[in-house]
Amino acid sequence: MNIGQAAKASGVSAKMIRYYEQTDLIPEVGRTASGYRDYSDSDVHMLRFIRRARDLGFSVAEIRDLLGLWRDETRHSSEVKRLAQGHVNELKKKIKDLQDMVHTLTVVIESCRGDHRPDCPILQRLETDDENEDLSIKPRSGAI
Repeated sequence: MNIGQAAKASGVSAKMIRYYEQTDLIPEVGRTASGYRDYSDSDVHMLRFIRRARDLGFSVAEIRDLLGLWRDETRHSSEVKRLAQGHVNELKKKIKDLQDMVHTLTVVIESCRGDHRPDCPILQRLETDDENEDLSIKPRSGAI
C-alpha cells in the first residue's frame, strides 16, 4: 500500500511517517518500480504501535526504546515496566508543575482589580522571580 493508504490505516499522517523514516524510528520501506513507498501490513501495525505510544505522551526517544523492546523476544518485562514507570513519573511532575502554574495565576488574578487603572499584580508577578513578593495593588514606579 502507498503512504496515503498506510497513513489512513494507521492513523499516522504521511508527513509523520516520512519523519519517522528520516529519523530512523522506522526502517525505510521498499519502493515500487515507479518509486512510491510500499507499506506492508506489518509496517502499518508498527505505525499503529507508534501512534498509540505518542497518544500516551511518550517521546520519540522513548518510542525508539519501546520499539526495540517490542521487537526483542528475549526482553524482560521489567525493562518495559521501568520505562513506562519513568514516563508516568515525568507525567506526574508535569501535572504538578501545571497545578502550581494554575495556583500562581489564580492568586494573581484574584488580587487584580480588573478596572480602568494601570496597576496590575499579574504584570507585577511577571516582573519578578520572587514568588513570595507581596502582590497587593501598588502603584508602578514613576506613575502619577
